[in-house]
Amino acid sequence: MANLRGAKKRGLQFWQAAVARVQAGENLAEVALELGVDRRGLARWQERLDPEMLRTDRRREKALVEEVEELKKALAEKVLEVDFLRGALHKVEARRRQSGSVGGPGSTTRSRK
Repeated sequence: MANLRGAKKRGLQFWQAAVARVQAGENLAEVALELGVDRRGLARWQERLDPEMLRTDRRREKALVEEVEELKKALAEKVLEVDFLRGALHKVEARRRQSGSVGGPGSTTRSRK
């Protein structure tokens, strides 16, 4: 079950009652303040006493890790696209420089006024 180290000072029933209040919908920080305990300690007891919460947290963490991996792949693809387009742009600019002569005749006729 739970690690009983913290239960020696306040008692396991104390922590179970505090966790029950949080599970009933009360704010964890407010319950901790009212009982005079550290909110992180109360959160640890909540994790120890509620194995379903641990499973939920693990599932959420796994989903977040998968999402991060997908985003990394998408970013890598976009970086490759940008590199490709940048290279293509440099080639087009180089061709324009080679084919265009400075000071040559214009491509359109001048209007005579």
